[in-house]
Amino acid sequence: MGTMNISLPDTLKAFVDEQVSQRGYGTSSEYVRELIRKDQDRLQLRSLLISGAESPPAAVADGNYFEGLRDKVRKAAGTTPKA
Repeated sequence: MGTMNISLPDTLKAFVDEQVSQRGYGTSSEYVRELIRKDQDRLQLRSLLISGAESPPAAVADGNYFEGLRDKVRKAAGTTPKA
């Protein structure tokens, strides 16, 4: 594992210390690692959304389409539709 040292203004350091204390992190490093992981997830999601927005439509998303999705979920969950 690599090491990185960062400098923070007192107000940001106090904020980090408060988050570590209030949110149950063992160290400020754990808190920063969690922030970095969340940022990676956000960037991956953004990339997927952009790819989806740039792709041509695959199917019409009408009432029948969504009812088909509901049926798949019901079958997977072993439930039946409500009357």
